[in-house]
Amino acid sequence: MKIIKIFLILFLLNFSNVYGSNDDFIAWKISFKEVALKKGIKESTFDLVMKNVKFLPKVIEYDRFQPEFYEDTKTYISKRTSKRKIVKGKELYKNNKGLIDSVEKKFFVEKELLLSLMGIETNFGTYVGKMDILSSLSTLSFDKRRSEFFTNELITLLQLVEKDLIDYNILFGSWAGAFGFFQFMPTTIKNYALDFNQNDIIELKNIEDSFASAANYINKIGWKMNQPCFIKVELKTDIPKKYLNTSAKKIKNKKKIIFFKKFIKNFDNNNYDENMIVGIITPDKDIIPNSENLKPAYIVFSNYELILKWNRSLRFALAVCHLKDKFTNEF
Repeated sequence: MKIIKIFLILFLLNFSNVYGSNDDFIAWKISFKEVALKKGIKESTFDLVMKNVKFLPKVIEYDRFQPEFYEDTKTYISKRTSKRKIVKGKELYKNNKGLIDSVEKKFFVEKELLLSLMGIETNFGTYVGKMDILSSLSTLSFDKRRSEFFTNELITLLQLVEKDLIDYNILFGSWAGAFGFFQFMPTTIKNYALDFNQNDIIELKNIEDSFASAANYINKIGWKMNQPCFIKVELKTDIPKKYLNTSAKKIKNKKKIIFFKKFIKNFDNNNYDENMIVGIITPDKDIIPNSENLKPAYIVFSNYELILKWNRSLRFALAVCHLKDKFTNEF
């Protein structure tokens, strides 16, 4: 409770500074229009698509209070890898076996990983989000925490609409602007989404296009099929702090497994090449600043780092890989 109270105090202090007046948002919209037009967006497109955009205070709340910021790893993973989720994933696979198997074969991405991603992102398509994505992205562009990132996403979305690749009338999804069964951001749609069923439109709330697009994305960023994500380990207290990663931005100070063996209790590496380059993460160490919490700890491989490209959260990537392993034991 103490941790949450501290977080809430910091949240409220920060939150009080992000609200501007409606006039401020209108001024931002005028300024953003100039940026969009310079990027090649037609004025008619901008005026049509952005006419009903509004500031959404709830989006700022969600941004500041994400589960990745305050839930410990055990809680975070257990909530997202339940037996109920396994049952639901198996049912989805059973009903779409031919499609999912063909996607796995074509893109060299395990069906278990795809099911895991879809299960964690949208509970297998049952919760894709109801937020107005245009307003969400506008709110986050207007906000200063990650303005540059969300401005770029909003520009990309306008470009997709202008090219008739997306119908702006159906753009409802997550508070962060993600869309579809696998929660693609606009730049991900632009770079990796596919019209897999060849009906001349990309439908990311369609099982065919969404699965193929997710597999294409994972394949293109370098996923290695049938390779590990992580090993849970128990660290000795003498491990230098510089090897303990608590940030998802980049896994630093990676070494060969054989190097880290001396810092790990009872490490059994019979199934792993000692020369593989790995990193170590201690995801709960960041919940309390300057804490010495070494549990849980994980050795992470290159595949794990690729999941971080999907979502920059240590706990999200752990949950995805954990659920993937559970599905592997079911098929």
